Amino acid sequence: MSSEQIKEKKGEHPWGDTGQLIALAIFVTVWLADSFWLNWTTFLSETIPNVIRLTIAIPLWILSGVIINYSHFVVDADRRPAGVVSTGAFRYVRHPVYLSSLLVYLGLVASSLSLVSLAIWLLIFLFYNRIAIYEERILIAKYGQVYIDYQRNTGRWFPKVTEI
Repeated sequence: MSSEQIKEKKGEHPWGDTGQLIALAIFVTVWLADSFWLNWTTFLSETIPNVIRLTIAIPLWILSGVIINYSHFVVDADRRPAGVVSTGAFRYVRHPVYLSSLLVYLGLVASSLSLVSLAIWLLIFLFYNRIAIYEERILIAKYGQVYIDYQRNTGRWFPKVTEI
């Protein structure tokens, strides 16, 4: 059985892990180059003080840490939980691990205001969204109405506001 078939059985996109590593390498390379060396698109950082940029970036990084902390039981588990996970961070969003990564990237963008990094972030978001949609199709096929109900009550990227 190929590694792609094994990952698909686990419910993951076959290019998910590799794509995330490539995205990380590209983002970090571009962000570092633009923010600290070439300064192609960081002209906004000259007018917006560090304190404002860090006031945005630091809460994003903290939120990312909180989200990953409340979703680690799925990431660190030796075996995957049986059934649809709807506890911890999964109670609020369907893809908290991906969301956590996106928030770290976004915090880096906010810290330097690198516009080229923001463009890369948008491409990474589209990639993560594609992975999420792929994985959700597998989960619907596997869990049926239970997962559909979970989707109805839980946002993919943002918590759904429910009536009180």
